[in-house]
Amino acid sequence: MQTTLRSALTFDGRGLHSGRPARLTLRPAPAGTGVVFRRTDAAGRGVHLPALWHNVEVSPLNTRLTQGDVSVSTIEHLMAALSGCGVHNAFVDIDGPEVPIMDGSAAAFVRGIVATGLTRMPAPLTAIEILDEVRVSQGDAWASLRPATSLQIDFEIDFPDAAIGHQRKMLNMANGSFVRELCDSRTFCRNADVAAMRAHGLALGGSLDNAVVVDGADVLTPGGLRHADEAVRHKMLDALGDLYTAGRPILGRYTGHKAGHNLTNALLHALFDQPDRWRLVTCDAQIAARLPGVGVSTADLHAVA
Repeated sequence: MQTTLRSALTFDGRGLHSGRPARLTLRPAPAGTGVVFRRTDAAGRGVHLPALWHNVEVSPLNTRLTQGDVSVSTIEHLMAALSGCGVHNAFVDIDGPEVPIMDGSAAAFVRGIVATGLTRMPAPLTAIEILDEVRVSQGDAWASLRPATSLQIDFEIDFPDAAIGHQRKMLNMANGSFVRELCDSRTFCRNADVAAMRAHGLALGGSLDNAVVVDGADVLTPGGLRHADEAVRHKMLDALGDLYTAGRPILGRYTGHKAGHNLTNALLHALFDQPDRWRLVTCDAQIAARLPGVGVSTADLHAVA
């Protein structure tokens, strides 16, 4: 069955890149809606932006939905929370062009969703089952989807800074693993890149309160890391959010090697360009039990920082 939120939730904060304050409200939505962003401010009032792969404008640093000259950016952490908590339908009302960054992770969104709870809807849920491998690459970075009975994410990164270095992790996203293992992992950057990003009008709302900043072997963010491999966990969080722009849960194994938002979106384009490599399946009880978010409870939040 499809789900939606039991009641509305509101979050206030600033955008990571724009630095602009924003209020975001998650609202219940009818079956079949999916996730739809609605701009409520004067600059974009009345514009609806379905969170779908073909509405994504490619960006290396975040995922941005666009329609004409109206956009909503940095949607990936919220999308990961919705996917990881099993929310299939929601309206996202926002009074600005960027989702609040909160603490740099998806934890605040997850806490709100789990506390509010979900309503099951008398409508069948369909998922995208991967039948054959689809792969895209750019330089030495690549991403792929292969057949699997549940959504699995396998990610590998390699950075010159010793505080990050080489990291690899694989998780089956069923049974609340996103909430327990990934949702509190924060966005990260190299201190050497901060000045360059700000010179290009990015990371204007970034601080040591909402990002892990590393400099060589040092972690500059007070309190250090939440996980020794927090960086690769956050990349997995991003991938889950970006994959949810497929419009449905995916049954398949995602592998990312030095991949980012742009490659995951390119992977979805490649997937839907090859209809013989996937099919829609109606989720019976057995399939539904393997989806992200099924069975998530407040007990899963105990592992969250």
